[in-house]
Amino acid sequence: MSTENTVTAGKTPVTVIGLGNMGSALAATLLENGHPTTVWNRSAAKAKPLVDRGAHLAATPEEAVAASPLILVCVLDHDALHTVLDPVAESLAGSLSGKALVNVTSGSPEQADEAAAWAAPLGLGYLDGAIMTTPPGVGTPEMMFLYSGSAEVFEEHRAALAVLGDPLYLGQEPGRASLYDVALLGLMWSTFTGWLHGTALVGADATKAADFTPVAIRWMTHAVAGFLATYAPQVDAGHYPGDDATVDVQIATVGHLIHAAADRGIDNALPELLKATMERASAAGHGSDSYASVIEVLRGQRQGDGTRV
Repeated sequence: MSTENTVTAGKTPVTVIGLGNMGSALAATLLENGHPTTVWNRSAAKAKPLVDRGAHLAATPEEAVAASPLILVCVLDHDALHTVLDPVAESLAGSLSGKALVNVTSGSPEQADEAAAWAAPLGLGYLDGAIMTTPPGVGTPEMMFLYSGSAEVFEEHRAALAVLGDPLYLGQEPGRASLYDVALLGLMWSTFTGWLHGTALVGADATKAADFTPVAIRWMTHAVAGFLATYAPQVDAGHYPGDDATVDVQIATVGHLIHAAADRGIDNALPELLKATMERASAAGHGSDSYASVIEVLRGQRQGDGTRV
C-alpha cells in the first residue's frame, strides 16, 4: 500500500475502533479507497502506521464515535466492546441517533442480539458482521463479509463495506451473521482436518502434500461441491433418496479408509468418528438413504412440541 492516500469526494467518513491485525487491515483498506478514516485504539502506538497514511487519531472513544456516521468496531470480544462503548453511550446520549454501528467483533449469535438491543434505545443503527478471511485478504473482492441486522444500515453503507470485501446481507436477525460464521468455521476445520488426514495417509507412501493437494482440490471443487448442492434440498425436504450412494455403502467404504490408515500408523480418530455417526444414522433407519440423512442424528432428538433438545 502507498503511504499517501487521497480522500475521494463523496466517500463516507468511517471510524475504526480497535487496531489489532484485523482492525488495522480494515482501516488501511478504507484509507486506500479514499474514505476519511478516524481510528482509536487503547494503545495509541498501534495507530501510527495508519496516521502516517492519513488517518486521524482520535484521543478518546467519544471523539472517535463523534467523528463519523459509520463506526466499525473490531475488538477482542463483546466484553471489550462494552468496556469501550458503554461510557460513550452515557456521555454522548442523545447525539448518537442516526449513526451506524457495524460490529465485526467475534462473538455468539446471542451476543449479537444483545448488542443490537443495546444499540436500539440509543438510536444507533446496528449491523453485525463476520469477516470470512484473515487480515491479508481484506480488500479482496472475492472474500466474503457477512452482515445481519439493520437492512437500512446495510443499504446506506453498502459502498463503504464493499471496499473491504464482498458484502453479503443475511437478513434482519442480528445473530445470523455470527451463526453463519461459526457454521462456516466448523466446515473449514472439518475440511482442513480431513485433508490433513488424507495427506498423512498418502504421505506414508511417500506422496508429497504438494502432489496430493491439487487432486484433493479438484475432487472438492467438481465432485463434493456437487454433492452438497444435491443434498441441500433433500435436507430441507426431510427426504433422502439413496439413488447415488446409501449410508450403508458409505459405512463399508469408510472401513477401507480405516484399514489403510491403520496399516500405515495413521491416527484414525476422525474416520472412526465419521463411521460411528454413519452407524447411528443406519441404526435409526437411514441405512438405505443418502448420506444427507446423517443430519437426522446430528440434529438430535425432538421434544414433544417438535423442537430439538
